[in-house]
Amino acid sequence: MRSRFVENVNGLRVHILEAGYGTSGRPLVVLLHGFPELAYSWRKVVAPLADAGFHVVAPDQRGYGRTTGSDVTDLMSFHTDNLAKDALSLVRALGYDRAHLVGHDFGSVVAGWATLGDPRAVRSLTMMSAPFVGAGFSKASTELDDALRALSPPRRHYQHYFAGTTSAADIAHAPQGIADFLRAYFHMKSADWPGNADARELPGSTAHDLALLPRYYVMDAGVGMPETVAPHLPSPRQRAGCAWLTEKELNFYASEFSRTGFQGPLNWYRALTLPATNMRSDPRIEVPTQFIAGQCDWGIWQSPGALRTMAEVVCTHFTGSLLIPDAGHWVQQEQPLAVIEQISRFLDET
Repeated sequence: MRSRFVENVNGLRVHILEAGYGTSGRPLVVLLHGFPELAYSWRKVVAPLADAGFHVVAPDQRGYGRTTGSDVTDLMSFHTDNLAKDALSLVRALGYDRAHLVGHDFGSVVAGWATLGDPRAVRSLTMMSAPFVGAGFSKASTELDDALRALSPPRRHYQHYFAGTTSAADIAHAPQGIADFLRAYFHMKSADWPGNADARELPGSTAHDLALLPRYYVMDAGVGMPETVAPHLPSPRQRAGCAWLTEKELNFYASEFSRTGFQGPLNWYRALTLPATNMRSDPRIEVPTQFIAGQCDWGIWQSPGALRTMAEVVCTHFTGSLLIPDAGHWVQQEQPLAVIEQISRFLDET
């Protein structure tokens, strides 16, 4: 696996991790991360997928890591339409006409939009941890946020917080420091946190139903994310025993986000408040598609009905969902062997 830069990708200089580049004729696989992740989030997946016969590329996406060229004051450039163009432009810049797309978390949404934008450029689609319901994908509404604030105690949807004007500074200047913020955030959304053991489908989509989600999804109103996750910072013993995210690996994330800040990544959420610019009358995905997530991931259920809509309506060639035991939201980091096996099998079949 090597690190390098790709120039002139939709106005960006894109940093990638790459393996399998030494043999011509290999199908291209592009791995798209979410928040707060990096190309590095695929570190356990890139080389094994290359060993399975693919040219595998994981970019730092717009606003993240070592990729440069984005302007955090240009909110429209972080619109999901343009993030999808970034992914498709990277495929072309690497000399390919088509690629297998794999997206995790918000990267799942980007992969879905890219497929809708140019289905001829996508050989197959793997979406992970965030079901994709098409061009009208679910996002927190003003009405929902008002209903959550009317609860006792008042609550707030995390997307509204992330899309707000203070969240980037809140996190960059977290009282506990960026490293401990990230440790607590990663821990609280993993299978290691006991509150995720009973992740399940919600009974409905009302504010009362959504309030069943953990605080990292439906927060206490007036409380920032650093304060939300701080009480759940794992103990020194737990940190030392966390094989899926060692202190060395955590410190890489902390170093990168300390250098770049969080405004670019959180612009992805702020841009959700902008109107769609490329709506399709029939937003269906017709390439072979699969879904992978951890069994202990509430993210599968945070938008009630989304998993069913993706499987039965949006994706016309849906091959199935795999929920991996002993994994939370960071499934490719928590259980990489199971993820590698499933993706490899799926790619071989498509």
